[in-house]
Amino acid sequence: MHASPPLLDAEHAAFLEGGVSITAGARDGRRVPTLARALGARVSADRGRVTIFFSRRQAGPLLAALQENGALAVVFNEPHTHRALQIKATDAGEVPLDPGDGRRVEAYRQAFVDEVGRLGFPEPLVRTLLRVPDDDLVAVAFTPASAHLQTPGPQAGAPLGEAP
Repeated sequence: MHASPPLLDAEHAAFLEGGVSITAGARDGRRVPTLARALGARVSADRGRVTIFFSRRQAGPLLAALQENGALAVVFNEPHTHRALQIKATDAGEVPLDPGDGRRVEAYRQAFVDEVGRLGFPEPLVRTLLRVPDDDLVAVAFTPASAHLQTPGPQAGAPLGEAP
C-alpha cells in the first residue's frame, strides 16, 4: 500500500515553525466557537503531524472543545506580508510536552518579537502577550486533514493538496 505524501512540504513546515501569528479555533458540542492564540508550532520530521502550544489557562475552552470532538482550524499568518495558511484537522488533542518544547516556545517568542517589531510593535508588549509560565504550557497535536492558502489575493482559499 502506498502512503499519500503529506499536505505540507518542507517550506510550509518552516513557515509554520517561524515567527508567524498562530490562531486556533474550535467548537464545542453545542457548536459554540472558541479561539486561542498559540505560542509556537512543531512539525514532525515526516510533516504528517503538527503540534502547537498554548497557555492552558488561556486556552481552556478550546482544549475542552477538542476533548469533545477533535475538530480544529489553525491559521498561520506572517504579519509583515499577510502570507497565511489555514490547516484543518479532525483528530486534534492534548499530548505530552517533549523535552525541548519550552525552548521551542521561547525561540518562537523571539521570532514573533522580531516579526512584529518590524511593524513597530514594542518588544515589551509582544513579550507580555506571549508570556506563559512553564507549568501552564500545553501541547496539542493533529494530523492536517486539509490545508489552504489564505494570503489575500487570487489564490486565497486554494488547497495545498488532498488529505492523506
